[in-house]
Amino acid sequence: MNDAAVENVTWAITDGRAGILNQARGLAEAVGLPVEVKTVHPRLPWTLLPVTRWPALATNSDAFQPPWPRVAIGCGWRSIPYMLAVKRLSKGKTFTVQLQHPRVDPALFDLVVPPEHDNLSGANVIPIIGSPNGVTRARLEAAASKWSPQLDRLPHPRVAVLIGGASKSHTFSEDDARQLAASLKSLTTQNIGVMATTSRRTGDAQTKIIRDTLEGTGAYVFNGEGENPYTGLLALADAILVTSDSTNMAVEAAATGKPVYIVDIPGGGAKFDRLHETLRNRGIARTFTGKIEHWTYEPLNETARVAEHIRRRLGL
Repeated sequence: MNDAAVENVTWAITDGRAGILNQARGLAEAVGLPVEVKTVHPRLPWTLLPVTRWPALATNSDAFQPPWPRVAIGCGWRSIPYMLAVKRLSKGKTFTVQLQHPRVDPALFDLVVPPEHDNLSGANVIPIIGSPNGVTRARLEAAASKWSPQLDRLPHPRVAVLIGGASKSHTFSEDDARQLAASLKSLTTQNIGVMATTSRRTGDAQTKIIRDTLEGTGAYVFNGEGENPYTGLLALADAILVTSDSTNMAVEAAATGKPVYIVDIPGGGAKFDRLHETLRNRGIARTFTGKIEHWTYEPLNETARVAEHIRRRLGL
């Protein structure tokens, strides 16, 4: 086999973390070629080196061998050495797309797709609002059919509540959880259907506070067992509440065309402020103050915009 042979597939290369993987896979699926997920687990001594100076592909990861993909989409710093290696080993035949701000020269890739709030520019840079994702009309319709038998008991309007938690930029204490839980309980007293899901960053104590507070109110709170109904909540909601720590969840909510409320939790920074301001200015999001209203806007579909650009570049 020719070592530089290329086949019509897209590799989505990440370290496997859900938020990172969803971005790469979402864009890969939108390109329209068959998708292969490649998960990398670089370890010492490789991780001590600058990502542009790794001499070879590190072990403990999925196989990287020819035929090389027509497109490779990487997300997260751990993917960068693998993306550069695929570019080199395919002799430039693989079209490389790096998501987020790579913190290295964008010219090392064929295309770089950072969020607008990172303020990166360049000849081969396409900034987007937020991040790519896999939220599409077809996926929402499928999720609605799947989860409606379990959630149709809830009254309208229904509110999906997407709860993040503590991160490098935000905190989410038990008191914060009590405050959020109390506001959600208040919504149930207004005959509003509450559908909530937490994340790994929410914290065990905080998750318990939210579940205990909403117990007996009729609200649905995902118990962490089995498949997460996240997409089902997006599909069946009339409005969506998103904690302010997550750019991914805010953009995924914006892809539905439904009213998005930002629930402020302590922390943040300039990039979060810029994203939330953009969503507000486009008529997508408002700050949650305890009241649910209805408005409309054109669903945010940055993933499709970038995918179409890639398809044009490849002549697909």
